[in-house]
Amino acid sequence: MKAYVVIDGEYRVSDVPKTSPKNNEVLVKLKVAGLNHRDLKIKDRVKDKSKSFTLGSDGAGTIEKLGDNVTRYQIGEEVIINPSLNWYHKSEAPPKEFEIVGVPFAGTFADSILIHKDFIEPKPKHLSWEEAGVFALSALTGYRALVTQGGLEKGETLFIPGVGGGVNSFIIQMAKALGARVITSSRDPKKLEEAEKLGFDRGVLTTGVWKRELADEQIDMVIESIGGATFNKSLDVLKKGGRIVTYGSSTNDEFTFNLRQFFYGQYKLIGSTMGSREELHELIKLINQYKISPIIDKGFAFDQIDQAFSYLASQEQLGKVYIDFAK
Repeated sequence: MKAYVVIDGEYRVSDVPKTSPKNNEVLVKLKVAGLNHRDLKIKDRVKDKSKSFTLGSDGAGTIEKLGDNVTRYQIGEEVIINPSLNWYHKSEAPPKEFEIVGVPFAGTFADSILIHKDFIEPKPKHLSWEEAGVFALSALTGYRALVTQGGLEKGETLFIPGVGGGVNSFIIQMAKALGARVITSSRDPKKLEEAEKLGFDRGVLTTGVWKRELADEQIDMVIESIGGATFNKSLDVLKKGGRIVTYGSSTNDEFTFNLRQFFYGQYKLIGSTMGSREELHELIKLINQYKISPIIDKGFAFDQIDQAFSYLASQEQLGKVYIDFAK
């Protein structure tokens, strides 16, 4: 079958074998797969450049074949892929067995994916195929950052810089559903205007002077994913004793901040990544209750996947980018 792989430090379409499920495994015929920023950078993290790895962490489709001891699902059932492997229960940090679908585990940029029965879930009924195919990685990452690690409470004010990304668009919607006041930012005034459909309360430009512009706000929590370019600006607007949760860094991974300012301010810095199967179940319950859906930006056919990667790298999107295997 055709798959989009990384080999010899390059991305390419390649033929890979299609295998049948073994004990406790299922074969899922994919309809849609979602792109994530992880996919853009994964080639630099592969240690064995000579091996071929199928990319892609998000996807949705129908069960094509069942292995032995799979009784929870039936052939033809509509499911989503849980990209957070071997992390069953909520914990302070992922277990050492934790892996993410798509390098080294075979990913979703292929006709089908072979996966353990524990890491698929029934497709939420209110989601379209496009929405289901881009859902799990971004939403689960956002849920853990916001709820488990951030401990958002009703009535709090959340500041989340960078409105355009898939994770942040989920966080905004979930935070509003949970009763928070939400402030966000964008480099582009037009994108900020377009993003108003997410329901946030206030938007500012990323290039602005936040300390001055948000002086009338009491911000209880910041969720940071931009990194070095905005971290200190975010810290400047956080209330004393507030918490800053970081789940990613789209700019500088390494930067300096004023440690004395930090400890005098009694700030709390919290790391977060992905989430457990238990948290995914909580997340699905939440999005079913409030009918929360991903914001879809653009879809590409599988033979346009190089273009999809370039588009995602441009950071021009508002919401999720996906591959449609039916196109």
